[in-house]
Amino acid sequence: MFIMGLDPGTAITGYGLVKYDGSKFSLVDCGCVRTSPEFPLSERLQTIYSELTGVIRLYKPEQFAVEELFFNKNARTALAVGHARGVAMLAASNSGLPVFEYTPLQVKQAVTGFGRAAKTQVQFMVKTILALPEAPTPDDVADALAVAICHGQLYSWVRKIK
Repeated sequence: MFIMGLDPGTAITGYGLVKYDGSKFSLVDCGCVRTSPEFPLSERLQTIYSELTGVIRLYKPEQFAVEELFFNKNARTALAVGHARGVAMLAASNSGLPVFEYTPLQVKQAVTGFGRAAKTQVQFMVKTILALPEAPTPDDVADALAVAICHGQLYSWVRKIK
């Protein structure tokens, strides 16, 4: 399985591409799309869309996994993240990729074994699972890789049950 994982945000959208053969994950690439708060939201969303579309065209992943939006006390932030998430899902869908969504709890549970794990624990496990010399930075990239790892584990498990 070749999976693209995504951690959406308007300032930083992290992405991670991993291959999963059923017993081992390997890193293909990872990075982030950065946008400046100096630009209007519409331009920032266009940047996210076009850069993610470019990454999808370049690598041709088979599946796309994104973190679900969780309730945030700051409604304005939650709305902005929702916009970025929607644009990312549109980029994947327009590229013909099936889109899968996971809650932060599911991602942490799949990667660390504990649904309330701290960010540092998630980063450490991403580094360990992918056999990386150090944890990916910024946090958004590590989170995107965690989403991809979560999808690989859960999707494979669901297929085995069926």
